[in-house]
Amino acid sequence: MTFRPKFITFDCHGTMILFDMAGAARHHYAGQLSPAQMDSFIKDFSAYRLDEVLGAWKPYAQIVHNALERTCKRNGVAFDPDVAMDIYNRVPTWGPHADVPAGLAKVASDIPLVALTNSMNDQIKHNIAKLGAPIAHVLTAESAGAYKPQMRAFEYMFDTLGCGPEDVLHVSSSFRYDLMTAHDLGIKNKVWVNRGHEPANPYYGYTEIADISGLAGVVGL
Repeated sequence: MTFRPKFITFDCHGTMILFDMAGAARHHYAGQLSPAQMDSFIKDFSAYRLDEVLGAWKPYAQIVHNALERTCKRNGVAFDPDVAMDIYNRVPTWGPHADVPAGLAKVASDIPLVALTNSMNDQIKHNIAKLGAPIAHVLTAESAGAYKPQMRAFEYMFDTLGCGPEDVLHVSSSFRYDLMTAHDLGIKNKVWVNRGHEPANPYYGYTEIADISGLAGVVGL
């Protein structure tokens, strides 16, 4: 029997939005680094962003600033805070992956869609407006007072929606930010959108789809 959730909950940046931190880093640093060094820089920048969200909540501009500063130090590159602010200011300009608007439209009229995002309130509205489908609830790290993968972000979602882990289907392209925590909190119904960010990890129990166009089939629509 196909599971029909009360809500489909989504990671936003990376899963729905083409979150181009790598492109932003290349724009600023490719002239200073060889291709191999640039690849290492991008991996470090990603890792430090994850590390920065694991502590007490702070504005996302500070997350980007700190992560970039640490990345520059590790890679022997001069850090410029103006570059960090430029990268931060690019975030609300980014739109969806090509498959997202039509994929969301297939399910939005039947099941409420929820964005659970590591974002600031004043930025995410611009990304959401580009999705081309109605999002019933937009829940941010700023409002939760915690970033994913911290459990507190998911608990804020349950409290706000008035539901439990058994009521949602959580959709993400990331195990480390979303699906591992969802598993630990008892969200049994999960979808991994394989966008090539991370390798498969079947231990966490999910349905794999290549892109959002496959989501309707998961919920029997």
